[in-house]
Amino acid sequence: MEIPERVFDLIRYQLNHHPQADAFAQKVDGKWIKSSTSDCVEAIEALAWGLHLAGVRAGDRIANVSETNRTEWYVIDSAVMSLGAVHVPIYPNITAGDFQYILSDCEARLLFVSGESLYQTIAPLQARLPALRQIFSYDPISGVKHWKQVQAAGKAGLEDPESKISLEKITAKVSPDDLATLIYTSGTTGNPKGVMLSHANLLSNCRVCAQLMQTKTQERALSFLPACHIYERTLINVYVLVGTSVYFAQNLDTIGEDLREVRPHIFTTVPRLLEKIYEKIVATGNELRGLKRAIYFWALKLGTQFDPESPANWFQKMQLVLADRLVYSHWRRSLGGRVRAIICGSAALQPRLGRVFWAARIPVYEGYGPTEAAPVIATNYPSSHCHRLGTVGPVIPGGEVKIAPDGEILYRGQNVMKGYYHQPETTAEAIDQDGWLHTGDVGEFDGTFLKITDRKKEIFKTSGGKYIAPQQVENRLKESDFIDQTMVVGENRKFPAALVVPTFHAVSDYFRKKGVHFRSNYELVTNPDVNELIGTEIQRLNEHFGHYSQIKKFVLLAEEWSMPGGELTPTLKLKRRQLLTKYANEIESLYIETEEGDDASEAPENEPNSTATTVAPT
Repeated sequence: MEIPERVFDLIRYQLNHHPQADAFAQKVDGKWIKSSTSDCVEAIEALAWGLHLAGVRAGDRIANVSETNRTEWYVIDSAVMSLGAVHVPIYPNITAGDFQYILSDCEARLLFVSGESLYQTIAPLQARLPALRQIFSYDPISGVKHWKQVQAAGKAGLEDPESKISLEKITAKVSPDDLATLIYTSGTTGNPKGVMLSHANLLSNCRVCAQLMQTKTQERALSFLPACHIYERTLINVYVLVGTSVYFAQNLDTIGEDLREVRPHIFTTVPRLLEKIYEKIVATGNELRGLKRAIYFWALKLGTQFDPESPANWFQKMQLVLADRLVYSHWRRSLGGRVRAIICGSAALQPRLGRVFWAARIPVYEGYGPTEAAPVIATNYPSSHCHRLGTVGPVIPGGEVKIAPDGEILYRGQNVMKGYYHQPETTAEAIDQDGWLHTGDVGEFDGTFLKITDRKKEIFKTSGGKYIAPQQVENRLKESDFIDQTMVVGENRKFPAALVVPTFHAVSDYFRKKGVHFRSNYELVTNPDVNELIGTEIQRLNEHFGHYSQIKKFVLLAEEWSMPGGELTPTLKLKRRQLLTKYANEIESLYIETEEGDDASEAPENEPNSTATTVAPT
C-alpha cells in the first residue's frame, strides 16, 4: 500500500511505515492509557466484523455521539467505513430535537453513545426513529449493549480464516469515491444539513495538510476540539498518516493540565480558546507587583508589536531575547514547552493575539474552510513566506479560489463535497454548474494570501443604507482587555450598537485596586464607572472604523456566552439568531429614544442583568 485511498487505510499505512507504541492515548482513572498502531488495527478489524455480523452493510448509516474525544471514536470511525457503511458523527451538545432530526434524516440503523447522560437524552427518541435498531455505549450502562460486546463477537468470528477472507473482500469493494461520512453542520439557523463527503474528499485534504503542516513521526498532538467536526477529524487523519501520536484531552476544562503532561508539538484550536489563554496571561501579570509587573507588561506590549514577517533590527532582537528569558519562556512551559505549531480555525483570530504568540515562539497558523470543502481551502503553514498575520494563508495546492462580484469566496477542488444529503436543490445553490462551491464567506486577496472579511449572511445594512461587517468590528473590540465577548447589532436601525460581555476578572481587578469590590456580575455590569470604562475602550477602538461603522451604544451583560447556554456553536462561534432572540429586550433598549416627551412606559421591560450606555463621540 503506497498511498492510502480510503480513510480506513490510514491506520494500516501507519502500521506498515511508522508504527507507534502510542498511536492513541487517553486518560483513564488518572493514567494515560496508550493504544499501539497494531492494537488499533486489530480493534478496527474485530469491530468491523462484529458490525457485519450485526447486519451492517455497505451504505448503511451508523451514528456516533461522544462527549469527549476518545480512542473508541476513531476505532468506530474506521470500522464503519471499512464496511462501506457511512459514519455519521454528531455533536453531543445539541437539543433532543436536533438529535431526532439528524437520526431521522440519515435513517441511522445503529447508534454509539459515549455515556449515560447522552443515552438518557437519546433513548426516549428511539420510538420515533423506526430505522434505529440498536444503541451501543462506550461506557458500561445498565441494560445497554456495550460496544466491546460487538467487538468481541467480531474477534471470535475472525478466528475462522474464511471470515477474515470475507472481511478483506468487503473492504476491497469500497471505492475512494464512495460516501464515507455524513457531517451535519451545526449551523446558526434552520435544520442541520448533512454534508456528504467521500473518501477521496477527505484524503485529498488530508494529504495536502500533512505536506503543508510538516507534521512528523514521533511527535505528539493534543486533541480536544470535537472529533465530530471535520476540522479536528481531518487533523487526526493527518496525524495517523504521518505517525504523530494523538493524545486525547480529558475535556475542555483540563486542557492546561493535559498540555503540561502530554507536552505536545502541535494542536488545533479555535480563537475563543486562544483568547482564554491570553486572558490568563494578562491575569498572571496583574498578580505581580513592582519591577516584575513592569517587566511582564513590557514583554506583553513588545509581543503585541511583533511581526514574524518583518525583519527585526539588532535592538529589537535584543529586546526579544531578554523578554523571552524573563517572560515568554514561562508561557511556553505552561503549554508543555514543545509546541512548534498551533493550528487555528473556525473563526477569525485577532491579529494582536497572533503577534503575542509568535513573539513568544509559539507559532499560530490560521487556516480557513467550511465542512463542505472537507474542510481546508487555505492555510498559513511553516514554510518561508507562507504565513501572514491577519490572513488565512495561500490557497492549498490543487484548489482554486475566485472572488465573486459581491465579494463571496468561491472554491473549486477535489475536496468539495458530493452535496447535501436529501437536499438536491440546496446542493445546486451551493455548487454551481462549473463546480464552484459558494462558501457564503466574504473575502479578498492580499497578494497570494486570502483574507476573510465576514460571513455574507451576517453583513447587515443600517436604516441609512450603510453596510456593516460585524466580525471586523467585533474582533477589534475584543482587543480590549476588558471586553471578553461581543456581538454587533443594528440591522435596519439608525446606527450599529453592541452587546458586550466584560472580562469579569480583569474589570474586577481594575476596580479592586481602586478600592471597589463587586459582589456579583450583575452589580459589576450595572455600575456606572464600569460602563464608563467600557465606553472609553469602545471609543478608543472606534477610531479604527469609519463613522458609520462605529459603535454608538452598548449594553453590558452579566452572563458569559457558552455552548450549554445555547449562544455558541460547538466550535464556539456566535449563534446570532439565538442571541438576537435571547436579548431582544436589551437590544431594543439601545434604540429607545430618550428625548424629552418620549413615553418611557412604552419601553419593554429589561431583565435585570444589563444596562445600556451611550459611547461618547469620537
